[in-house]
Amino acid sequence: MPIYNKLVRDKIPQIIEESGKKYTSEILDDTDYIKYLKIKSYEELDEYCAAQLNEEAVEELADILEVLHALANYHGFTMEEVEKFRKEKSEKRGGFQGQIFLVEVEDGNRDES
Repeated sequence: MPIYNKLVRDKIPQIIEESGKKYTSEILDDTDYIKYLKIKSYEELDEYCAAQLNEEAVEELADILEVLHALANYHGFTMEEVEKFRKEKSEKRGGFQGQIFLVEVEDGNRDES
């Protein structure tokens, strides 16, 4: 029997059961929940980075977004509130559409002697 030891979507146990398989699961406490949500975020980001096709990429982006919803909720925020923070930060610092790659910044404390 494969051992997964990972956070899964809420309907996965039902899907497994409907397929005629048996499973073992548990409900995480808050400490483990946030730990495994963070691990899941890396897992989903890795899957996005490995995606070869746009269709695969968008599916993985949807998974990342689902994890972001759960993380926001855990921290007591709605996605609307997260979006508000994103917009404010974008207005102050910009986004990433300009494709700017910063190479270096000269240190203003150069000794000119």
